[in-house]
Amino acid sequence: MDRLESLRHIAAQASRGELAFPTSVAVATRIRIALEDPDIHLSAAARLIQAEPLLAARAVAMANSAAYRRNDTDITDVGNAVSRLGLRTIRSLAHALIVRQLAGAPSDKALQALARTLWESTAHVASLSRLIARRITHLDPETALFAGLVHDIGSFYLVSRAGEFPSLLATDRIQEEEEFEVAVQRAVAATLSLPPAISEALEVVWSGYLALPPVTLGDTVLLAKELAPIRSPFVLLEDKKLLAPIDMEVGDEMLTGILQESSEEVASVQAALTF
Repeated sequence: MDRLESLRHIAAQASRGELAFPTSVAVATRIRIALEDPDIHLSAAARLIQAEPLLAARAVAMANSAAYRRNDTDITDVGNAVSRLGLRTIRSLAHALIVRQLAGAPSDKALQALARTLWESTAHVASLSRLIARRITHLDPETALFAGLVHDIGSFYLVSRAGEFPSLLATDRIQEEEEFEVAVQRAVAATLSLPPAISEALEVVWSGYLALPPVTLGDTVLLAKELAPIRSPFVLLEDKKLLAPIDMEVGDEMLTGILQESSEEVASVQAALTF
């Protein structure tokens, strides 16, 4: 079965709701659902996060990042990390853990490398999305962070199926595969019940059409994808880059200047997201 046939088969399964997630996703999903309770107290959220060591470690790291640090005091516990970050960012981290775990824990070294590159690309896109929303498109930065984290969610699921369908690792990709890759993206996103605003933005991202200057949440993530130093390994090799003008003027500033000025902030968020 070649890659196109594999994608067609997986997409058909996904359209019927037949998605086989790795068991590790279950715990993170329960935490995410509990965190969605609008009445949850910060102390209760902290207890939930402490039940997942990896999520707890990332919460503390994020709270100490340049993007969220308010003073010179280091956070050393989950409770204070939750207080500094707020519930919206904590919910995004819970989703980030789900996305990362969707790839499973492959024993094959090639799959491990693929999952690692995919997550590094995602973390870069998410951190840049947050910056672009704050400095350029003037949208909510935390919503942009979240959209960046889930923009390539279906690719993680494909990694988890690559053991069953080795052709997914093939590098000789063709344009006809895009339809089925997007179908998988939509199915996985729908299963995780993403908010409508996020789903709408992802449709823009998957279409690949970036409006210039960027305005919408979808534009924000697409520009972040263009600027990310690591490309998703699932991008078709013959695809041209989005061709966003790196020196475009944004208000009274140049994009390159904004990126240079905020490089530490972006790097700190990206590092904090490295599961």
